[in-house]
Amino acid sequence: MAFLFYQTMGLFDFFKKKETAPEAQEALDKGLEKTKEGFFSKLTKAVAGKSTVDDDVLDNLEEVLVTSDVGVSTTLKIIDRIQERVAKDKYLSTTELNHLLRDEIQLLLAENNSNDFRNFEYGDHKPYVIMVVGVNGVGKTTTIGKLAHKLKKENLSVVLGAADTFRAAAVDQIKLWGERVGVRVVAQAMGSDPASVAFDTLQSAVANKEDVVIIDTAGRLHNKVGLMNELGKIKNVMQKIVPNAPHEILLVLDGSTGQNAFEQCKQFTEATDVNALAITKLDGTAKGGVVIGISDQFKIPVKYIGVGEKMDDLQLFDKKEFVNSLFK
Repeated sequence: MAFLFYQTMGLFDFFKKKETAPEAQEALDKGLEKTKEGFFSKLTKAVAGKSTVDDDVLDNLEEVLVTSDVGVSTTLKIIDRIQERVAKDKYLSTTELNHLLRDEIQLLLAENNSNDFRNFEYGDHKPYVIMVVGVNGVGKTTTIGKLAHKLKKENLSVVLGAADTFRAAAVDQIKLWGERVGVRVVAQAMGSDPASVAFDTLQSAVANKEDVVIIDTAGRLHNKVGLMNELGKIKNVMQKIVPNAPHEILLVLDGSTGQNAFEQCKQFTEATDVNALAITKLDGTAKGGVVIGISDQFKIPVKYIGVGEKMDDLQLFDKKEFVNSLFK
């Protein structure tokens, strides 16, 4: 999966440059503040009055992780690893627990295909096609707009396809983002066939030699078979124009919904071949642990996280920076 454009400037070179900027780090720290506060106040209580890590501390730690929305199976993995270390080191102080926990969470994310999107390869697809999926209300349109903004800032030509034709508001929102960011939007009348919108978008992107196509889709989950068929049809139609499209199926999840996000991830991964995740609204919630659990459970890389309202607050996910920010 690679995306070559303009000689040496890869898509992720540009992101790397921006993300490690102090203001991006500050936005990440601020966005994870509530998660951090909740997690550490619980952690402090879990080790209160203890100098070494014993079974009581591990039981308390298990509860801390589960109530921080890390998810049960991921929590058990982390506890098992810490237990192994306790058995090996014989004596582990509670002050060392923080470091150990941080290391284990980073290792876990590393095993889950969560790249740091620095050495991520995009091939020579032009246009590079991203199909965005997710239920209504998770911040799908905002994520599309912010992503378009980032790409546009790098002088890439972007076109948006308004294939969520079931809600008039969805088409209007995409058009609004198109105007704000200054990118082209392809839309049809409300109730049109979504696959037809996707077809038009790709056809015009190829004709205009545009770099990136981002397709919005309807977020209806009440009928999995219907969803599967609809997304399958959009994919098939797009492939008539760009053979391997979409190169990326990006599932947008609202981090503030905690366990509900797990359920949505399960539904969408069963309905289509999701290969990237965007987890939004982390700034308003203490449920940031969901990033760790979802990445572990579904083995799909978290690619973007939303840490604030600003246009630049959609960040590329860097597991090391994320975990370090939690443990600062």
